[in-house]
Amino acid sequence: MARNETTDTDSLPLRSGLRTRTLSDERLRFCRQIGVEDIFLDHRDPRGDVFEDEGSDDSETITIDEGVVPSVSELVQARRRAEDAGLRLMGIQSLSYNVYGKIMLGKDGQETQLETIKDLIRNVGQADIPILGYQWNPRGVVPMRTSQTVRLRGDARGRGFDIEDIADPYERAPGVEREYEEAELWENYERFLEAVLPVAEEAGVRLALHPADPPTVEQLGGIPRLFRNFEAFQRAMELVPSDNHGLKLCLGCFSEMPDTDVTEVIEHFGANDDIVFVHFRDVIGTWPNFTETFVDDDQSNFDALDAIEALQEVGFDGVMVPDHVPEIVDDTEWGHRSRAHAIAYLNGLLACSQRE
Repeated sequence: MARNETTDTDSLPLRSGLRTRTLSDERLRFCRQIGVEDIFLDHRDPRGDVFEDEGSDDSETITIDEGVVPSVSELVQARRRAEDAGLRLMGIQSLSYNVYGKIMLGKDGQETQLETIKDLIRNVGQADIPILGYQWNPRGVVPMRTSQTVRLRGDARGRGFDIEDIADPYERAPGVEREYEEAELWENYERFLEAVLPVAEEAGVRLALHPADPPTVEQLGGIPRLFRNFEAFQRAMELVPSDNHGLKLCLGCFSEMPDTDVTEVIEHFGANDDIVFVHFRDVIGTWPNFTETFVDDDQSNFDALDAIEALQEVGFDGVMVPDHVPEIVDDTEWGHRSRAHAIAYLNGLLACSQRE
């Protein structure tokens, strides 16, 4: 069925954007000042998943939890708040584990979570917001990063992962009640898609799946990590085919996968129109030891200009978001300086790539 036709983005080119958990006047002005026109909104998690400076004020963000869905009017208000600042609210960035974890593991309460997500999709569509990002990863089992302070150039700090920093990473973690088989998690995921994709098609919303982070490894903490490699995403796209389902293509995560060429990933999924939006972060190293770095780092895993040109070659005309950025000395908690640097670099590469 048709995607959301009321949000006219079909004629726009490939472009940069930002993610934010707050729609404060300061944050929205900043986005426009550095050349951004598109944003994705991170929701507030009432169980405490809020960055210190992100503003948990209900008038400046939205709240999503199991059984808690923002109303259509709240979502429209968020969209209009962005529009009043000269921005497009392209989507909800992601869903917290509190919203999908029981579905993923087949636990009691999964029906409540399923209805929460279906209601959210309907409301997002009615509010003329075209994208809902999501992930399908166990959270809190092992840390996503084992260090927040890996030294980069000029005393900047990057987030790193080293499997050697985790004690018994492959043993069942505290709170994991039993061993889970990969086959049962795939069955749970297929049932999820069968339930939500018809709703997404009717609502005109595209769902965008993010990779496991860290990727590659089959399981950590006793729970399989389905979306760890290229083949898993092929399977996900073929499992329940729909024009309203695709990838939140995280170039950083794919580059963390050994022997994976992000340009080939772009070419494959771009040819099938499976790329919904892009997470444009760069990394040094691959599983099991890697560090997030600046997008212009010449030691990183991939060439940013090559990736942009590959996206243009396959006809992708969506948004690239530098979702994680290094910590620059004296920056804010959110990283205003670092995000401005990333956006300026991406916009410069876009300008170069579009020259005759």
